Amino acid sequence: MKHSFLIAAPSSNSGKTIVTLGLIKALRDKNFNIQAFKCGPDYIDPLQHSKIAGAKSYNLDVWMSDKEHIQQIYKQKMQNADVGIVEGVMGLFDGAKRDKGSSAEIAQALELPIVLVVNAAATAYSVAPLLYGFKNFNPDVKVKAVIFNKVSGDSHYQFLKEAAEDAGVESLGYVPKNEDLILESRHLGLSLSDNLHMQKAVDVAADLINRHVDLDELLSISETSISKQENVSAQKNTGLRFGIANDEAFNFMYPANIDCLKQLGELIYFSPLIDSVIPKCDILWFPGGYPELYAKELAANSSMIQSIQKFEQEGGKLLAECGGMMYLGKSVELQDGTSHSMLGVFNYSTSLKNMKLKLGYRSVWADDVEFKGHEFHYSLISEDDNQKADYPCKSARGKEVDMPIYKSKNAWSSYFHIYLGEIEKMKAFIDLLIDE
Repeated sequence: MKHSFLIAAPSSNSGKTIVTLGLIKALRDKNFNIQAFKCGPDYIDPLQHSKIAGAKSYNLDVWMSDKEHIQQIYKQKMQNADVGIVEGVMGLFDGAKRDKGSSAEIAQALELPIVLVVNAAATAYSVAPLLYGFKNFNPDVKVKAVIFNKVSGDSHYQFLKEAAEDAGVESLGYVPKNEDLILESRHLGLSLSDNLHMQKAVDVAADLINRHVDLDELLSISETSISKQENVSAQKNTGLRFGIANDEAFNFMYPANIDCLKQLGELIYFSPLIDSVIPKCDILWFPGGYPELYAKELAANSSMIQSIQKFEQEGGKLLAECGGMMYLGKSVELQDGTSHSMLGVFNYSTSLKNMKLKLGYRSVWADDVEFKGHEFHYSLISEDDNQKADYPCKSARGKEVDMPIYKSKNAWSSYFHIYLGEIEKMKAFIDLLIDE
């Protein structure tokens, strides 16, 4: 028997991530094989899931793909798992348009029971109408249980438990207030000390969950069966060799994209930080990440820079997403005003001097094919380049968005985190890249 459930919340900052990570560790410590998933386009939470679960966490996003695709991903990845844990995004019903793409829609598509995480730090019996509303707003969305977060103690929990009973939602327990569970803002990346703090927070969360949450009941209400995965027809190997940048500076790449690339050719990983030359390949792929944290080291690795420049000048193809895009520019200016030279494949420069968050779903039409993905960054383009593709870019609501895609004969570079987890989309994109 397998088990699977979705962790959701009434709003962001309720504690979904730390409770999800704590549950992953607590159940893995009981020798369950865990498969984690993340609703929506976020790539930071899945990296953390993967570290704790010991297996890649996959994004489930019905806006960037569709219902059939996420069902396929979920079914495929659950084949060898005992427990599937899906972390929701924002509030349960928050989507790109109303509840489109929300955690609730994904729970319906996968027929998952929902466990709400409710921040109870400043409330007690008043959670009853909140729980009642979430349970009854859409009867097709199965809100089965609640875990209360930031609870002062047993006496406080009794008020919350009674509220849950009166709302018709089962209470599985609570996570007490604990300063070790506070996760700092992560937009500038995780240093070694941040990683150590994260691990400590997860260990504390798992211990508290073991002591205050009924894990046996959680498993009982989330029993499920997953049918055997049908054999997927093998794709014709293109013979292409993909060099994937993968180190502390570049590591945000959708796992489903990697799976598709593996079907089409050979993947060779390399580090622009440490290695002196690129591997022998046909296409270099620079994912998102935090190059600004390693700008000095990237700039100092002159042999790597020369190796990439030579590859591009001789007709090799380059693809860069977000952090990778910063690397392909002339330079990166840091918050302190210092500037570091980058590859100079394009003539734009980026800066973090006056950081401003820009994020949202993005749809790009290129050569009559629609590609979808996500934009999330704090850096700005400080010096522009006129080598831009004339590709319309729109938000999830169809509004035109200024997200330049720099394109030359051999390179594509943009803030666009492109989702290519469906094999036909990946093939179409590779064709677009190499057919110049």
